[in-house]
Amino acid sequence: MSRSEELYARALRVAPGGVHSPVRAFKGVGGTPVFMTGGSQARLRDVDGREYLDFCMAFGPLILGHGNAQVREAVVAALDRGWSLGTAEPYSLELGEFICSRIPWVQNLRFVNSGTEAVMSALRVARGATGRSKILKFEGCYHGHADAMLLRAGSGLAEAALPDSAGLGAEAVRETVVAPLDDEAALAAVFAQHGKEIAAAIIEPLPANYGLLPQRQAFLETLARLTRQHGALLIFDEVISGFRVGFQGYCAVAGIEPDLVTYGKIIGGGFPVGAYGGRRELMQQVAPVGPVYQAGTLSANPVAMCAGLAALRQLADGSLYAQLEARGARLERALRGVPKLHVQRVGSVFWMCLGEVTQDVIRTPKQFPAGCAQRYASMYHPLLARGIYLAPSGFEVGFLSAAHSDADIDQLAEAVAATVAKL
Repeated sequence: MSRSEELYARALRVAPGGVHSPVRAFKGVGGTPVFMTGGSQARLRDVDGREYLDFCMAFGPLILGHGNAQVREAVVAALDRGWSLGTAEPYSLELGEFICSRIPWVQNLRFVNSGTEAVMSALRVARGATGRSKILKFEGCYHGHADAMLLRAGSGLAEAALPDSAGLGAEAVRETVVAPLDDEAALAAVFAQHGKEIAAAIIEPLPANYGLLPQRQAFLETLARLTRQHGALLIFDEVISGFRVGFQGYCAVAGIEPDLVTYGKIIGGGFPVGAYGGRRELMQQVAPVGPVYQAGTLSANPVAMCAGLAALRQLADGSLYAQLEARGARLERALRGVPKLHVQRVGSVFWMCLGEVTQDVIRTPKQFPAGCAQRYASMYHPLLARGIYLAPSGFEVGFLSAAHSDADIDQLAEAVAATVAKL
């Protein structure tokens, strides 16, 4: 029995499924999760001392790789000063100023502790500002585990026996309207029926929790136009794409300024974090200046704020994004020649899908080839045996980091090609 198997047997006695986030349990690929002790640059180490090339990167936050020296220096300094204060402090101010001065549509922001919390708070602001109750979301977009967002959502739910979670309140379900991605006609019909009741439409402008589903520019522009016409707010959930596809996120790629935006992952430098922000008049609805209440004991934790600022300072001039784009293009070129393997990529985010794909770009979950999750599972453990660590679910995306080299990219491509050839 390996050390990971021993630890997993113990973990099953103290935690549901032995894990603290569902996808870590390897349910989507089978077998026992690998317990990791740490990471360095582009590599992870497990409890048995084995190294893996990491293309999960903590599900996205580690755009600079594991153990980035400048982030580590900022964290150590923060720990020496005091790691939890519960007071006003200068560190969130510095990170907030850094973001607001560089992203025009974020005039005010509030730091929280997770992407879920950021989304939950942004939705509350939207309801408070509009006086409306309904929220429009899209099938295949994941916005965290707040009740109203756990409808046809993706992420760990993509592998669930049922499409939704148990335990959802009936009122939350009634107040959530779900529309398909990539369908302007269906979107117009939703607004025709519910337009006067919709407080906000929330979307991942680059859906990346149910595979990678790039949306057409025309679809995003139609959504922006319909929200304006009907007096609803537009919320872009950029927890994954924010500071990942560019410093200004997918908002800048699409050329669309949302009313509110949510962030997470990268802005904490690898520490727990979330943020929501947007137009000043909307954010001034938030307590203590407005009637929309939101609070958090550990919000704007000094360690996360200092780590995030150290990370964003390295990204701000855009040079690392150019490097990541080049590495992503290299990987895409290498994988394009693998038979029956469909690859989708935007910048340093990529997704591999095994099966017969009839369109150039998969944009909705309904376009997935039958059995693609099972085929991913069949190649997962052979890749793991070759020292390649990917997210343990066929519906999760992969991430490149600034720590990955051309040789690392080539090693992944060669391992995938060899593994698929044997399937």
